[in-house]
Amino acid sequence: MTTSYQPMTHILGYPRIGAKRELKFAEESYWQGQSTQAELVAKAQAVEASNWQAQVDAGVSLLTVGDFVYYDSILTHATRLGVLPKRFAAAQDLNQLDRQFYLARGRAPHDAKNCPDVAALEMTKWFDTNYHYLVPELTKDQTFTADFSDLLAQIERAKAFDKPLKVVVPGLVSFLYLSRIVEGNEAKAYDHDDQNSDHQHDEGCLHTSHTSENKVDQGTLGLVDALLPAYVQLFDQLAAAGVEWVQVDEPVLVLDLTQVWKNAFESVYNRLQRRDGLKLLITTYFGTLGDNLNLACHLPVAGLHIDVSREKVGEYFWKQVLDHLPAHKILSLGLINGRSVWASDLVALNLIVETAKAKLGHRLLLSTSCSLLHVPVDLTQETVPTEIDGKLAFARQKLDELVALAKGEITVNDKLNTGSLPEFNLIAQNRAEPFTIRYQAQQTKLNLPLVPTTTIGSFPQTAEIRAARAAWNKGDLSNSDYETAMKAEIKHAIDVQEELGIDVLVHGEAERTDMVEYFAGLLDGFWLSKLGWVQSYGSRCVRPPIIVGDISRPHAMTVKWIEYANSLTDKVVKGMLTGPVTILNWSFPPSHRNRREVSLQLAEVIRQEVGDLQDAGIPIIQIDEAAFREGLPLRKADQAEYWDWAVNSFKHCASSAHVDTQIHTHMCYSDFKDCLPEIKAMDADVITIETSRSGLQLLDVFHAQGYPNAIGPGVYDIHSPRTPNEANMKVVIDGALATIPAERLWINPDCGLKTRNWVETKAALTEMVKLAKTVRAQLAQSA
Repeated sequence: MTTSYQPMTHILGYPRIGAKRELKFAEESYWQGQSTQAELVAKAQAVEASNWQAQVDAGVSLLTVGDFVYYDSILTHATRLGVLPKRFAAAQDLNQLDRQFYLARGRAPHDAKNCPDVAALEMTKWFDTNYHYLVPELTKDQTFTADFSDLLAQIERAKAFDKPLKVVVPGLVSFLYLSRIVEGNEAKAYDHDDQNSDHQHDEGCLHTSHTSENKVDQGTLGLVDALLPAYVQLFDQLAAAGVEWVQVDEPVLVLDLTQVWKNAFESVYNRLQRRDGLKLLITTYFGTLGDNLNLACHLPVAGLHIDVSREKVGEYFWKQVLDHLPAHKILSLGLINGRSVWASDLVALNLIVETAKAKLGHRLLLSTSCSLLHVPVDLTQETVPTEIDGKLAFARQKLDELVALAKGEITVNDKLNTGSLPEFNLIAQNRAEPFTIRYQAQQTKLNLPLVPTTTIGSFPQTAEIRAARAAWNKGDLSNSDYETAMKAEIKHAIDVQEELGIDVLVHGEAERTDMVEYFAGLLDGFWLSKLGWVQSYGSRCVRPPIIVGDISRPHAMTVKWIEYANSLTDKVVKGMLTGPVTILNWSFPPSHRNRREVSLQLAEVIRQEVGDLQDAGIPIIQIDEAAFREGLPLRKADQAEYWDWAVNSFKHCASSAHVDTQIHTHMCYSDFKDCLPEIKAMDADVITIETSRSGLQLLDVFHAQGYPNAIGPGVYDIHSPRTPNEANMKVVIDGALATIPAERLWINPDCGLKTRNWVETKAALTEMVKLAKTVRAQLAQSA
């Protein structure tokens, strides 16, 4: 029977970049010294107010406060808690906002004269998303000096909207789980001056490996007692400010937790119980609770939020939560998918709502599955093709879906009926020869020096490049004039690399907006939005393509640009492609399509492109798989199927390569310790990996587990504007040579250079080439 009660609604978070990326441009202007902090804050608060107004206009019951931050929520929380690694000691004199930017970028804003450039905090993936968070660095004797004044100020601003407020804070246990213990002189550890520094991490950590198993029970869990008073202080201040609801994000509850972490949840929340009317809502997302169900349901808090959108077909895990939830507790159902741009099937979701209402009555809340920061802001800015009109919903439209669901204003959306699709069948192919045979043939053909230097692919996307592209898109620049402009940029990139003495060159990717978007724009089966931007980290935004049909390649996508670059030099120029798993994970696939099927379709078009580049005389082809691990299911039991099709997709891409065509791949900002067997199975001739920002941990994994093919560990962090010197970089190569033969070692930056300027790029690459010459001389002497 349908009940008349209308559940309250709320969201877990809203995109903070602004509908037209206002926050990005305001931050970058401030970092470059072109505006003041007051001007930045004014523009940021305008975006914040616009986000609140969108929730009010849609009729959402609770106004979400605290989800708006300037760079990253974990970084903001760490700063509020007074977490400041020793190498950032000069930041004591900075205000809280500048301190965050210093920690994130390794460089303080322009007017902070007494803050030297230092290594930035480690950055890694946020669970299985393309969003990145900054990893807090804690010490075993860490003290916390809490200052929540900025959050309290947000609350006061939100009160002007005259709505009940819900404040978002990272949960204590998840904060510690996602942090890391750094011992010794961490300034040296992150500048690569001390190879023996001890980086300890807790079991199950998403992004790191631990130093020794007998330390698992210590680590960040040893800081619970030190951190608890700060949370008591926070909750007391929220209650005093008149807040009733607190969204306490504890996403690690969807992971495979060891017993020590489960015990930590019980201990922490027993000590944080509230009896003053402040309602703590434990929030989980990106998966189901699994064997943490009973634990989560019985924590002594007011309520629990679960993500219904990530349930497997036919699983109905939400029903188990209904059965286990104590009779006094509130349940928030995350029904509107915060990770998808596709419109919700409100008819199907309404059946869940009616069942939950019958069981819970007034104890039911309706919400988004997770924060909406993972989708674009507003669909009304777009001209949507007829074939998908009515099938999409960005963040603003998801607010309307949520409220309609709560009100029971359900209409059948016939456009969501996709019908049956023919099954896509493809037998994945492999290269015929083993690595040892291939690499010998490649070395003979390429004749490269020992420990050759290269870069990851992209060079600075200058204002001139962006202006030419904008004029071309508007029709103000002809195709021929645009091609001439891009060729001039390619020539400049080749000239710079030759001048610097780099061994294997790249064309610089001037013609590419983004490593995924560029290919999607040339393939059938994709739609590209105009303003569908999504935050990846800090001020970095991407525009994920939307997969709307079967994927095919009408014509070659990269050959003419690489051929032109190749004609300018006698050195080897790499062909640059993006791999199928990365294209898939950085796009929005339709929910009714099998991910394996889509990945193999992408693999086939990349295989064709490899063949065309090879026929054009390109001897090295890089197939980037930066997001190879990103789509991995969070639960161990669900991972085997993903690895099967992900590995086979990559191997199929490379299967058209001849024995003497060298296939490279690149990976970054992920945890490799639990997937090195799968990386080995990919069988790329050369893998380049990020090692600098993570303090050599990823290289340690390759040492510990062994890697048979060639490897290029990143010798400097491209996401920081600071320029490391040759000695800083050399620590990476010295560490690599401990287990990797020089014949299989390459030297390269951590990642692509599109976000840097030419001054920074030349300075860093000059040091990198000096390093290569030094290493070669030492190897020759030792031989």
